[in-house]
Amino acid sequence: MSTVHHLKSIQKIPVSLKESWDFFSNPHNLLAITPTFLNLKIKDTIYGEEAYAGQIITYNVKPLLGIPIFWMTEITHVEKYKLFVDEQRKGPYSLWHHQHHFKAIEGGIEMTDIVHYSVPFGFLGNMANKLFVKKQLKKIFTHRYFKINELFGDWPGETGIRMYMM
Repeated sequence: MSTVHHLKSIQKIPVSLKESWDFFSNPHNLLAITPTFLNLKIKDTIYGEEAYAGQIITYNVKPLLGIPIFWMTEITHVEKYKLFVDEQRKGPYSLWHHQHHFKAIEGGIEMTDIVHYSVPFGFLGNMANKLFVKKQLKKIFTHRYFKINELFGDWPGETGIRMYMM
């Protein structure tokens, strides 16, 4: 049986709750914060400019050795201005559950991403996680952190990404 791994990333952004929600809940903006090395391509029409429960998004992604992988996610939960959740329906993981939380704070918002994931193939998947999957996810979320700072500005006094991986 594969282990369930966790990633938690926290970032403060100097924008309003509405502005952050409008950007991050719009599935079209995923391309703007995804590293180019993944070669993410949205496959089908995305219905809606804001995440809604039941929304399906399909992609092709090349996370390893340029091999294309089909990935389908469903937005399963939405609480406007507070959170939304995407879950993999088809793709490279045996489990992918990604929570996006937004909280208004003095001077902007605090955005927290919590990902629970499992790599298929039991102990081989656990080894693959140790060797490259975990590093790849860390690289993706680090890229995202710096891209968000580029788009919205640095948080005063913030010296780097707060990321926790288990």
